[in-house]
Amino acid sequence: MTDPVSATAAGGTSGLYTQPPTTRVPKQEMDGELFMKLLVTQLAHQDPSSPMDTNEMIGQTTQLAMMERLNALATQQEEAFSLQMRSSAAELIGRTVEYLDKDGKPVTGVAGTVSFAGPVPLIDVDGKAIALDRITAVRK
Repeated sequence: MTDPVSATAAGGTSGLYTQPPTTRVPKQEMDGELFMKLLVTQLAHQDPSSPMDTNEMIGQTTQLAMMERLNALATQQEEAFSLQMRSSAAELIGRTVEYLDKDGKPVTGVAGTVSFAGPVPLIDVDGKAIALDRITAVRK
């Protein structure tokens, strides 16, 4: 099986989930730890003559719990999608598949081994590593 990097470059077109190398942008999402720091800072700097409303505090705590559950759900969905891609790729072994070459012409071949080393499974199609999302057709 060929190198995944050269396979993408040699294949020309990139698939839906295959992305060219880009610079990483730091994650900018609010997590529970940051939320708690903000809440503690807010409580420490509140005016003693007009303290924070208890209902407002409960509301913020509820928002924190909801945010953490949504983050957990998003992680579970990502894992489920990854498992689905792996399963789909494995089912292609021995089947005739089609993909587009660097000139946009359809190429047909038999799917051999599958590599799960990267974020998108690579299928060996007649000696070329093709990303799962570049497969355009599957035949019996």
